[in-house]
Amino acid sequence: MNEQILDLLAEATGTDEVKEDLDMNLFDEGLMDSLGMVQFLVDVDGTLGIEVPISEVQREDWDTPNKIIARLNEYKG
Repeated sequence: MNEQILDLLAEATGTDEVKEDLDMNLFDEGLMDSLGMVQFLVDVDGTLGIEVPISEVQREDWDTPNKIIARLNEYKG
C-alpha cells in the first residue's frame, strides 16, 4: 500500500521526488498546499478506500511523505 500512497502523492505534487526523499517537507518545498492536500485525500479515499476526516488533518502531521504514509496506515487500521 505504501507504494500506492507514494504514487498518488507523486501525482498530486507533480514530481517523483516525493518517492526518493521521504522526509521532504512538501509544504516548505512548495509541492503541496491545503487545497492540494484535500484533493490528495479525496484521491486516497477513491483509490484506496481510506477516508480521512479533513477536520483531523493538521499540517505538521501530514507534511512529509513518511508522515503521510504513517497516518494513512493508522486510518486503514
